[in-house]
Amino acid sequence: MAANCIFCKIIKGDIPSMKVFESDKTLAFLDINPLSYGHTLIIPKHHGAKLTDIPEEHLTELLPIASRIAKASGAADYNILQNNGRLAHQEVDHVHVHMIPKPNEKEGLGVQWPQQKVEKERLQKLVEEIKSKM
Repeated sequence: MAANCIFCKIIKGDIPSMKVFESDKTLAFLDINPLSYGHTLIIPKHHGAKLTDIPEEHLTELLPIASRIAKASGAADYNILQNNGRLAHQEVDHVHVHMIPKPNEKEGLGVQWPQQKVEKERLQKLVEEIKSKM
């Protein structure tokens, strides 16, 4: 755990939270500045700023718990979001997954999706590059 991390302080109980779920690896709690009613954060108890900083065994519950919370919330439409780095809109340097209900056009997450055209050969080169590094 990191001494100055707000999420680590929540895990330790130094800062109160509205817990929705807790296990030995994972904690889920309501966001105090929600984009919509029911906005929940699901975090690993292992500290790491980005997804690639967390050992895989500490990531195994994140999506299953996000799914269970989405179902339990009754949200018909929702976003599951996980940001890494400031340019990607990460505010807290501790991995977290958002479950954000989208009840209408005004509440919840707003997303822009600026698609790009990429040549097939360039994409194939990228596929091979990624596969070789895995």
